[in-house]
Amino acid sequence: MTTLTAPDPAVVRAARQRRPRRQYGVHTGLIVLVFASLAPYLFMIVTSLKDNEQYYENFWAPAFPLHWENYATAWHQVQPYLIASLVVAAVSLVGIIAISLVAAFVFARFRFPGRNALFVLIAALMMVPSIASLIPLFVMMRDIDLLNTYWVLIIPHIATGAVLGTILMRTFIASIPQTVFDAAQIDGASTPRIFFSIMLPLSLPVVGTVALVTVQSVWNDFFWPLLTITDNSLRTVSVGLLFFQGQSGTAYGPLFAGYLVASIPLVLLFVVFSKYFLAGIQGGVAGAH
Repeated sequence: MTTLTAPDPAVVRAARQRRPRRQYGVHTGLIVLVFASLAPYLFMIVTSLKDNEQYYENFWAPAFPLHWENYATAWHQVQPYLIASLVVAAVSLVGIIAISLVAAFVFARFRFPGRNALFVLIAALMMVPSIASLIPLFVMMRDIDLLNTYWVLIIPHIATGAVLGTILMRTFIASIPQTVFDAAQIDGASTPRIFFSIMLPLSLPVVGTVALVTVQSVWNDFFWPLLTITDNSLRTVSVGLLFFQGQSGTAYGPLFAGYLVASIPLVLLFVVFSKYFLAGIQGGVAGAH
């Protein structure tokens, strides 16, 4: 029969002293990392409230008085570009989600000859560099007379976004227990009813992930809109900011205010969909807990 001995009080005290020190080091490292990540954004906010004289005198520090009129100037210049980006992002998002959900549902829940081979071919499209298809895509869009239209921006986003969306959604839908679909079929639910009433609500996390990736892709796309759009009213925000810089010259306050205004939709979108985005990345099912 073994006898349990009490732990040495000195060892316990030493362990308790080491634990807060370790946590303090972790917290310090996280704070430094967060500050380093937010430093450019904070610099943008500070600079957006300066005029050129304050910018050259106090490069890093805030300066008074604050020039809030820079945001009025920036909004007047950036507003058309934001509208164009929102139109492209909204239509692309609807198309990508619709195509990806249907394709992923078929790949995950139906058995047919060549299913795995077809999915491998779709996944292989992720390995094709976008620069390789740039010239053929431009020639095709020119021949069907889509240059200087919204569709020349929307169609490539749907084509490329549906590939990643199908892969993510197929993996996510395949993780949903088959018993959920079997129970619905026993109750007499048709395939469209299963799709809209069961699969779609459960897939909201991965839909949120695809939505954020799509909007970010539209917002950051620069070279393709610069190549295919010459009408100023159709320019997206990434290209529009380049022309705004040319119009503003060296007026750094309105220029950085324009950058900040252009980033607000992405920040708000992430705040709204962050829960679904994290759940989609982790592969969890909404409401499963």
